[in-house]
Amino acid sequence: MVLIPGGSFQMGDHLDKMANALPVHKVKLDGFYMDSHEITVGQFKRFLKQSGYKPEAVKAGWDINKLWNEVKKWSPTDEHPVVHVSWNDATAYAKWAGKRLPTEAEWEYAARGGRVGKRYPWGDDRKVARDYANYVGRSGRDRAAPVGSFKPNGYSLYDMAGNVEEWCADWYGPDYYSKSPAKNPPGPGTGSSRVLRGGSWYLDTVYLRVALRDFSNAAVRFYGYGFRCVSGLR
Repeated sequence: MVLIPGGSFQMGDHLDKMANALPVHKVKLDGFYMDSHEITVGQFKRFLKQSGYKPEAVKAGWDINKLWNEVKKWSPTDEHPVVHVSWNDATAYAKWAGKRLPTEAEWEYAARGGRVGKRYPWGDDRKVARDYANYVGRSGRDRAAPVGSFKPNGYSLYDMAGNVEEWCADWYGPDYYSKSPAKNPPGPGTGSSRVLRGGSWYLDTVYLRVALRDFSNAAVRFYGYGFRCVSGLR
């Protein structure tokens, strides 16, 4: 895991005026640790073996072999990010590992890598995205890449843009920014969907912007959804 130092930042969209990323507002966060890479297929297999947890897909009627066959289409090795994981699956893994999912604010702060007011983890230039992210049409890729295949951001975090969208802890609230607390915002108290961040291998670079917000039902599993974990300072 990588230490993300505590501090303040302007959360939201400074440049493109995305409606659900407004108003831009100052957020102060305590320091925390974040996984440098997305959780891999190999790590998730170990979790299932040691915990006995049944993934959401299995609970829905798939057998485990069908699940792994689907995962393999998009993430073919143990070094690729695990996909077809729901928010519930990701939360169960995090609890087993003694960690948790990042809040939406923690995720955006970490993704920015210390840069101020930029569209992407590396800056504003879309032309250099190919060095930092796996996205649609990049060198003919049509699936996830092994974690850590591209350059890290300023906090030494890999794949904060592209590869797989990452589940966050928060309920999604389109107007939450207008009433968010200024320190360590936890997200809305209730909701119908959970937040996803970071864009994915099947999306264009416009979806890789650090302020872009996505969301889905907690039980949904998809070939472009994955996650990473955080923990508080000890």
